[in-house]
Amino acid sequence: MTLAQLITQATQRLTESGVAFGHGTQSAFDEAVWLVLWRLGLPLDTDLDEEADSAVTPEQQTACAALIEERITMRKPAAYLTQEAWLQGVSFYIDERAIVPRSLIAEVLADGTIDAWLSDQTTRVLDLCTGNGSLAVLAALAWPEVHVTGADISDDALAVAAINVERHGLQERVVLVHSDGLSALPGPFDLVLCNPPYVCQASMDALPPEFRAEPELALDGGTDGMDFVRQLLKDAPSRMSEHAVLVLEIGNECAHFEAAFPELEVAWLDTSAGEDQVLLITRDALLSL
Repeated sequence: MTLAQLITQATQRLTESGVAFGHGTQSAFDEAVWLVLWRLGLPLDTDLDEEADSAVTPEQQTACAALIEERITMRKPAAYLTQEAWLQGVSFYIDERAIVPRSLIAEVLADGTIDAWLSDQTTRVLDLCTGNGSLAVLAALAWPEVHVTGADISDDALAVAAINVERHGLQERVVLVHSDGLSALPGPFDLVLCNPPYVCQASMDALPPEFRAEPELALDGGTDGMDFVRQLLKDAPSRMSEHAVLVLEIGNECAHFEAAFPELEVAWLDTSAGEDQVLLITRDALLSL
């Protein structure tokens, strides 16, 4: 059997099984490529056209098939099986103690979308609800002059984040803090990043098992998804410097956000998922609430 044939076989098996995607891949083919290459010890950027006819031993076939069956049977995100996730080309450790990193905020960090709201006075960054620490790490990598605080209510998530901070050698510029919202974070911060629990109850009830395998605390935003966000927007101005901004992800809950804060002036940021998933709010706008 060749590598191409093995990937085709894995793709078919994943398609037939009805598993859900969305934790780094969006299709059975992409997930099959990821899992097969990982199990074979090949780089994820392997040129599949060049390696398509490479022979795969019976032992390798068996190992790959077992991994695909584990993915199907356990209905866990593939990232939990490989204990690795990628965000904007950066590798992160992950396990079941934290949500699989996939925040769209990573895009606006990488492409410079929010740079116009920042200045040389932007030196203190907060990543609230840091999870596995991916946004905190990406912020530190994007701006070598800043110091980042990654905060979360989950000690389990913070333990995973500590692995990633060390993995990227950022212990001197990224500190991790246990905090329920902003309660243990006096600030002031010049930039606040937050990918909070924002999934509304109806959406929570409809989540497939792969998403149910993640910590519920990181997803559940209450009836309309805005429970955490309401408290955040109330508390944030007192933790922000004069010209600070808040970058907030609300995913598919745009309608609920606008219903909860109809008068709030925000700037919607363009991402690969559209222009209604991530927004930016100035401190001045928050003071008007």
